[in-house]
Amino acid sequence: MRQQEINYWITAMLNKHARVSDLNLTVGKSLQVESDGVLVPVDVHPPVLQLTPFQTEVFALNLINGNQRLLNDLVTKGSCDLSYSLDDKVRFRVNIFSQKGTYSAVLRKLETSIPSFKTFAFPEAFPKMAEERNGLILFTGATGTGKTTSMAAILNSINEQRDIHIITLEDPIEYVHPHKRATFNQREMGQDFDTFASGLRAALRQAPKVILVGEIRDRETVEIALSAAETGHLVFSTLHTIDTGQTINRILGMFETDEQPQIRNRLADTIRWIVSQRLLPKVGGGRIAAMEVLCTSLRVRDLIVNGESEEKTFYNVVKEGVTRNMRTFDQHLIELFQSGLITEKTALSYASHRSEVKRGLDTIKAARGERTSSIEGLTMEGDEEEGNERWS
Repeated sequence: MRQQEINYWITAMLNKHARVSDLNLTVGKSLQVESDGVLVPVDVHPPVLQLTPFQTEVFALNLINGNQRLLNDLVTKGSCDLSYSLDDKVRFRVNIFSQKGTYSAVLRKLETSIPSFKTFAFPEAFPKMAEERNGLILFTGATGTGKTTSMAAILNSINEQRDIHIITLEDPIEYVHPHKRATFNQREMGQDFDTFASGLRAALRQAPKVILVGEIRDRETVEIALSAAETGHLVFSTLHTIDTGQTINRILGMFETDEQPQIRNRLADTIRWIVSQRLLPKVGGGRIAAMEVLCTSLRVRDLIVNGESEEKTFYNVVKEGVTRNMRTFDQHLIELFQSGLITEKTALSYASHRSEVKRGLDTIKAARGERTSSIEGLTMEGDEEEGNERWS
């Protein structure tokens, strides 16, 4: 298999379906792409009915292109991350991994146009985030929920308004920011630095005002990010958590019990915003992001320092913080349903508290003169727990 054939496969996979987000190559399956969140097969000529171990291995090795660090990661760690460009027109974030003695590859298509507040329906809180001068802003959610897109839009706004130095540490670089008013230096893991912790530590000596760290993966990165935020930098980063409240607990879980009180105080002083995201199927095709937004406040800081109780929870504080541009997932789901962007089934499937969303949907349906839920259709308390488990 030659490079030309590999690029033909990639081109065919991109062109066969609308709104392709990922390309999937797995032994025993045909070529597949994810379109609107669903895997669908792709026909090529000559036909590939089932990929062989040889085909996926050659495909993977061509993408690695002799890079010894990537080969070592693949052999010793079982997977490697890299970026790949197709004729400088389309860029991908690639993960190659071993499974049952063979290799698979997933290529995430990266957008090339920088998102802006004008072109996307971002929450009203986003422009306020761009105005922050220091502290920690976290975006959370599963892989592929739009965290990088959200951060890129905020960085783009800062780029248009402030004459400052911005450093990004990414794995790999996704959005390439041009120099506008700000000066951008974008560094890629494996090429420009070896770990997020080491890259972040070096960034503190490079005189940035804003730092983006692709992902917080360990306690060392947390500690350096907190130090950066405490010394006047604005730090953006991501975690894989399901909602804003769990984000705090996830960070605390990286530290020993006797260390957590100090970390709680440091988080309370530095956290400015937490945004959690989920991608939902949209009415008419495509997908749309649901976002939970938490903003620092006296009540939020108290919860971070002292922890949650039965009466005081992050969920309730966010729910009651509408005037501070906060909102829960459930509140946003109800808004999206009211706007006709998602179905009732989707709203309930992605809800954190089904019974609460059900009541909100019934209120909207009643105002429209539509039939609401029967008593039998109401969700019991146990279903709320089940809904939360679905996202853990």
